[in-house]
Amino acid sequence: MSSTERMVDSHLLRRSVSNLFSALGLAPADADIVADGLVEADEEGISSHGIMLLPLYVDRIRGGSVSLETEAVVVSDNHAIAVLDAGNMLGQLSARQSVALAVSKSKDFGLGCVVVRNGFHFGTAGRHALQMTEAGCIGIVMCNTRPLLPAPGGAKALVGNNPIAIAMPNIDGGLPVVADMALSESAMGKIRMAEAAGQKIPDGWATNSDGVPTNDPAAAIKGMLLPAAGPKGFGLAFMIELLSGGLASGAVSEQVRPLYGDSGEPYACAHFFLAIDAAHFRDLSEFKETVDAMVQRVANSPAAPGSERTMAPGEPAWRTKTGRPGKCSLSASAYDALVRLSAELGLGDIDLSITNT
Repeated sequence: MSSTERMVDSHLLRRSVSNLFSALGLAPADADIVADGLVEADEEGISSHGIMLLPLYVDRIRGGSVSLETEAVVVSDNHAIAVLDAGNMLGQLSARQSVALAVSKSKDFGLGCVVVRNGFHFGTAGRHALQMTEAGCIGIVMCNTRPLLPAPGGAKALVGNNPIAIAMPNIDGGLPVVADMALSESAMGKIRMAEAAGQKIPDGWATNSDGVPTNDPAAAIKGMLLPAAGPKGFGLAFMIELLSGGLASGAVSEQVRPLYGDSGEPYACAHFFLAIDAAHFRDLSEFKETVDAMVQRVANSPAAPGSERTMAPGEPAWRTKTGRPGKCSLSASAYDALVRLSAELGLGDIDLSITNT
């Protein structure tokens, strides 16, 4: 942990964040859902999707581009599929509805697919994919973002840094198995964190607005992210753009607006949720054993020189969270923003000190 970070009590952090959203007008149970998603990201070390987003969420709620509605409108519901219109509500809440609907459909049809238009940031895609595994389903979650990636050799952003998460049900007590990734070399959230810390970014992460590679995070924010694995990353992001925004009759490419743009202008991203009920294909317990056996193969594989050990998808975040139970690390800027917002909303002083070390 760097000198610009502080370890805090996760329980107290959840309570403070939930109180903040309640003060903005959400019912306590709904505020808890949003708070859980943000805090869990910090617990797992994915701070780009954690408490650092609070000022953005609050500004957009105040600006009117994010609604405090808690149920998306069902546009169509046809056997194994559904289309929802989130009406720019908080993404954690529309995702809760989408996951439940996709899982319910998968129990009847083997597959359940829900697409969502007029959505907002929903945190980590992996969180929602893993929720499907609790019902014995394989979970696949995707969404689009504003254009950030150029085509190979291009100098204009055409598709978003679109994330995809795939989660597998595992045996009880087994590792939460999830691959969760955006399609750039690095997330824009990490670049914003580098800018806030006054640090440069590594080679290969981004270009400036003219398409020239840069180490300056400020130039990168105004420029473009480079696709992971070049044409492969761009191609997958291109397809996710159409699977989410295209299928949902939602925003595609530049129709998705900047997340950190005008707080009065809806973000308008689109989400894709697919639940696959493994029990429709084979005995669920046997499938879980196959998943766990694969995890063990990774764990028991030899490490290359200079590496401590090998890890399965989802293991780094799980190890971060379980390695410091009840605690998480916040950047100084994220902590200060929470203190400021709590004061602005009349919640008084907050204390996130760890009392049971």
